[in-house]
Amino acid sequence: MKRFLHRSSSSLIFSGFLILLLLASLAGCAGEEGKSPAGGEKKEAAAANDIRIGVAGAHSGDLASYGLPTVKAAELVVKDINAKGGILGRQVKLLVEDDACKPEMAANTAAKLVSAKVHAVIGHICSGATKAAIGIYKDAGIVAITPSATNPELTQSGRYPNFFRTIAPDDAQAKMQVDFALNRLNARRIAVLHDKGDYGKGLAEFAKKFVEASGVAEVVLFEGVTPGAVDYSAVVQKIRGTKADAVIYGGYHPEASSIVMQMRKKGMKTAFLSDDGVKDTTFIKVAGPYAEGVYATGPRDTSSNPIAIAANEAHKKAYGSEPGAFFLNAYAATQALLNAIEKAGSTDYEKVRQALRSQEVETPLGTIHFDVKGEAVGVGFAMYQVKNGVYTEVE
Repeated sequence: MKRFLHRSSSSLIFSGFLILLLLASLAGCAGEEGKSPAGGEKKEAAAANDIRIGVAGAHSGDLASYGLPTVKAAELVVKDINAKGGILGRQVKLLVEDDACKPEMAANTAAKLVSAKVHAVIGHICSGATKAAIGIYKDAGIVAITPSATNPELTQSGRYPNFFRTIAPDDAQAKMQVDFALNRLNARRIAVLHDKGDYGKGLAEFAKKFVEASGVAEVVLFEGVTPGAVDYSAVVQKIRGTKADAVIYGGYHPEASSIVMQMRKKGMKTAFLSDDGVKDTTFIKVAGPYAEGVYATGPRDTSSNPIAIAANEAHKKAYGSEPGAFFLNAYAATQALLNAIEKAGSTDYEKVRQALRSQEVETPLGTIHFDVKGEAVGVGFAMYQVKNGVYTEVE
């Protein structure tokens, strides 16, 4: 009996020891598992501390050649800044969203970026898309800065105090086109066409106004064309019938290239002037030899600026190609925005707005700041012409 009791006691002691080992093991596992959520929390905290910048524009479709250079510009600026420690001790994170330059998509894109709690937005690219999105950002207290949306109403209406741009507005662009047509080309009968959009029609209306106010020329045709149409022969025939000396077109390269090609194929030598929506290598690629001689306004050539030289070289090194349309404007927009956040010492909406207006920043476009309307001071347009398959600035 004693022997039995002895064995039972030993068994109990051994079993108890096993239970203690098991409990210790479980406690250890629990401790290890507890480390993972803590690490996750740290990562989440770091991510929450990022300065989140939305990049919105056409990243697909016919107008992607206008939007993708902005993404690349923002990536290059942010990569350089993050490598130097970020802004205010925080890393900058880009949230890229595609609106295909369509207003209905732009509104959804804006709502998505607001939900992602971005601190500011670079974009949108097209005027119609920008107009659809900018009010959403305003209501959310988010600054937006565009490299390319030129519709004058965006700044001149006073409705969007959160809006800034690193490109001059369409009234300045249209004035340059009309002055050039009248004074350099001696045009007296001018046909004005547009694509019915916020950008193209707005520019065309200014051109019409400036021609009529000149007192030396007349608008012989003012008409909108349907974007995406295959055949523009009807409007081309109207241009021929008016005996116009020049055509001023407000819109983008897909329609412009089709109209120019059909005009030249019919033997029409009428001067063709357009805007920064056409001053793009894609227009030349599509129109081919028919692009020769076409005029288009675009941002001033600042390629000799040391910052522009460095930015262009960085693009070639990173992406293996030449930068596209509005690249330098987008580079400047990203620099101006992040500089404003740094100078403001905060991502606070009001503080960033004030810093954009009061703080100068060195960019590929020169030293810039923004006026009370959101226009970049010191930024303007130049006239270019396609010569030997390349846009060349007209002296």
